[in-house]
Amino acid sequence: MVMARYDAVADFYDAGFSDPDDPVLRSLLELAGPVSGLRVLDLACGHGRVSRELAARGAEVTGVDVSAALLAKARELGPPAVHYVLADAARMDVLPAGAFDTVVCNFGLSDIDDLDGALAEVGRLLRAGGSFVFSILHPCFAGTAEVAGSWPFGSAYADERFWITDNERATLRRQVGANHRRLATYVNTLSRHGLGVTAMAEPPAPAQWGDSPAARMPVFLVARCVK
Repeated sequence: MVMARYDAVADFYDAGFSDPDDPVLRSLLELAGPVSGLRVLDLACGHGRVSRELAARGAEVTGVDVSAALLAKARELGPPAVHYVLADAARMDVLPAGAFDTVVCNFGLSDIDDLDGALAEVGRLLRAGGSFVFSILHPCFAGTAEVAGSWPFGSAYADERFWITDNERATLRRQVGANHRRLATYVNTLSRHGLGVTAMAEPPAPAQWGDSPAARMPVFLVARCVK
């Protein structure tokens, strides 16, 4: 069950992914632009790291996630003005059409099994002219034996599927897995739901990777789409 997958790693997310200042999040917020006074949906919000940053910038924020445990952590961390909703990303019926000026999704799309359903919902929930900004591990990031990539080490870019690694160093992907999709799949699915890509960024690898083979690959991708 998807919910159980992420409930089981709630503490790991809280401990390892709470720094609001990292290159990928900075790129995502830059592409989102000024959000003060806007209605913003944080899709696959997890423990609320991005939701809190958006609220601090003056947005009216709703966070959606499939994990009750992660949402409990988000509510504990505040602020209370953020409205958190327990829902599957592909079935957010509780939210009305056209309710948001902006939707953001930070590293969530590869965790969502039904990409087509989720992007259909993004298109439904955005007002005309609204933007969808997302970050993902770059679909072209092959990884190495030491660093988990977009697809399993030893597999191939064209092999689109859900996968789980047995690499002891890849804590998250060993527990919850990921969906590998080609870049064309993301772009074509966005287009099918009326979301046209207007800007992209490719933040660098973490500095601590040094000049390792993984650091010389495309690692992250951030994009803005407009409905």
